[in-house]
Amino acid sequence: MTVLILTSAEDVTADMVVDRLAAMDVQVLRVDPAGFPQQVTLTARYASGTLTGRVTAGHRTADLREIRSIWVRRPGAPGSGGQVQPGWVAVESDHAWYGTLRALPGVRWMNHPEATAACRYKMRQLVLAESAGFTVPATVFTTVPADARGFADDHGPLVCKSVSGRAPNDPPLALPTTPVPGDADFAPVAAAPTCLQTRIDKQADVRVTVVGSDIFCARTDDAATDRAGHREVDWRYADPRSVRWRATHVPSHIRPKIDAFMNATGLAYGAFDFAVAEDGTWYFLECNTSGQFGFIELATGLPVSQSIADWLAAG
Repeated sequence: MTVLILTSAEDVTADMVVDRLAAMDVQVLRVDPAGFPQQVTLTARYASGTLTGRVTAGHRTADLREIRSIWVRRPGAPGSGGQVQPGWVAVESDHAWYGTLRALPGVRWMNHPEATAACRYKMRQLVLAESAGFTVPATVFTTVPADARGFADDHGPLVCKSVSGRAPNDPPLALPTTPVPGDADFAPVAAAPTCLQTRIDKQADVRVTVVGSDIFCARTDDAATDRAGHREVDWRYADPRSVRWRATHVPSHIRPKIDAFMNATGLAYGAFDFAVAEDGTWYFLECNTSGQFGFIELATGLPVSQSIADWLAAG
């Protein structure tokens, strides 16, 4: 049987799981769908009620009937390298690739594309989180300056975030969570949808990584600080020397909410980010369906990669 891993060649975090699977003597085919159909090939036949075929990447081939599980990590888009009629090639490639994989019987997904879609949009994710019992910061998406000002008056102080959570490719920049000054001019929100959220005066950040029924929790010693010693809103952009992670336990009142969220979305893997307020309240910020785990494992020794390998191998 084979574990199919869909991710980019640059994804060094996936290497941690590949190494674990190799040590378990599990067959692995690692593929970036962005190479399909130029460097990666697919043949799928459906006849007499049976789906057969193969996927080939380089010198390695997997029989479709032998695929036991699929890990959708950080893949490129199928058909993205097309030179002739690239739009058409991209659509056809996406349907051929994921349509075939979705049709495979008895395959376990981490995560299934439809489960990922349930968490793709930030506002829907916040509503799902609230329904699961989490405490969620007040949030608004708006292109109306007066509404942004009204939200600031009612729910300030604020931070500004990306609505999509994606880093733009052109220019190659990312938008960190950014404090909004109290006297901010909200006129620019008319140019594009803007996400504003109540700023949490936090004592620490928490990353909870869920793999099937396993839960791994890591917490910063304190809120991250910048080089001048001031508290950072977004630990991802803080001075790395100021962010120290340690393994800890998930509070008993949080675990059922995590389970409810995972059940509602159908996820097998989720990386939850929480801000712990000064009063001890855990505020749900997001659940990333392909969130990084390598830095947590390296900092704390929590065996996340082994848990992922075990889950994939058990398909």
